[in-house]
Amino acid sequence: MTLIYILAGVAVLALLWIIAVYNRFIRLVQRTKEAWADIDVQLKRRYDLIPNLIESVKGYMQHEAGTLEKVTAARAAAMDAGGLEAKAKAENMLTGALKSLFAVAESYPDLKANTNFLELQRELSDTENKIQAARRFYNTNVRDLNTAVQSFPGNVIANSFRFEPREFFELGESDAEARQPVKVGF
Repeated sequence: MTLIYILAGVAVLALLWIIAVYNRFIRLVQRTKEAWADIDVQLKRRYDLIPNLIESVKGYMQHEAGTLEKVTAARAAAMDAGGLEAKAKAENMLTGALKSLFAVAESYPDLKANTNFLELQRELSDTENKIQAARRFYNTNVRDLNTAVQSFPGNVIANSFRFEPREFFELGESDAEARQPVKVGF
């Protein structure tokens, strides 16, 4: 009879452990989704600022239509990108186009003194900082989820309930590209 109680106790403990691990995976997945939503909010804010920025520089940069078109095209591509890898690539292109726009704007003293342009530039810079913070938060949650999914004995539960590792969201250039100065042609 004692053996039956011991086996029942072990079975109950195993069931409680499975429930606890499963619930941990659910929490990690939900945190990852929440973190992605934070990134998405900041990216949408960035997309909303760009048309205003372009409108504020159009009058000053009449000879730089190509730069403005690149920013507009990069914004559209970033908004339409699907999947994490495509989104990261499109965001990198948009960041590069914006860097070019700001570099070219340096040669227009009237534009640099325009309060609307300066305010939009400040807001965009603030948004970029918020995107980086949201990306770090997302990647931290992805790291925690991936570690839990791949570590023993949690991986047994993860595989049983089909929890999958997530991809990190990497923005920015490679180290070699980041060290290069922005090229500006006049």
